[in-house]
Amino acid sequence: MPVEVPPDDPWSRMMRAAIAGDEGVYRRLLEEIGRSVRAMARAAFARARLGDADVEDAVQETLLAIHLKRHTWDPSQKLAPWANAVARHKIIDAMRRRGTRRVENIEDFQDVLAAPANEDPHALSDARKLMATLNPRQRDIVQSISLDGQSIAATAARLTMTEVAVRVALHRALKSMGAAWRRSAR
Repeated sequence: MPVEVPPDDPWSRMMRAAIAGDEGVYRRLLEEIGRSVRAMARAAFARARLGDADVEDAVQETLLAIHLKRHTWDPSQKLAPWANAVARHKIIDAMRRRGTRRVENIEDFQDVLAAPANEDPHALSDARKLMATLNPRQRDIVQSISLDGQSIAATAARLTMTEVAVRVALHRALKSMGAAWRRSAR
């Protein structure tokens, strides 16, 4: 059953011919896609104020990815959106590799940033009431990890438990505390 190609989509027709073995059409298709990707990459690099030193790398990586992944294109769909998605990902990858570093002077930030607000004394009392519903081992694990900021490994070593057992106990304790909170909120 032949796949219907929209008549207004020359790239799809060209890719179909290229897959059938027409090398000349494939070369022209890659040249057209390359021009389109080059324009996309230049615009993206300009918006990011990165210059266009890596534009050609992004174009070549896109064309190579399209060539290597052409078998994943669905012939019943237009080629342009698929090719543009590949290009978008390759351009983003190139921009990430290039990176931008923004340097800010932090000497005067203390004048700009607000001081931290005092903690609500009632917030911890609610947590302590819920923790009181736990058995002593669970309470110790929640205290150690959630309130004292200890790692699971350190808590496991201190309690002579495996890390997996500490994770399971923490999960069960938090689930139990959630259930206790829901009961108290009724």
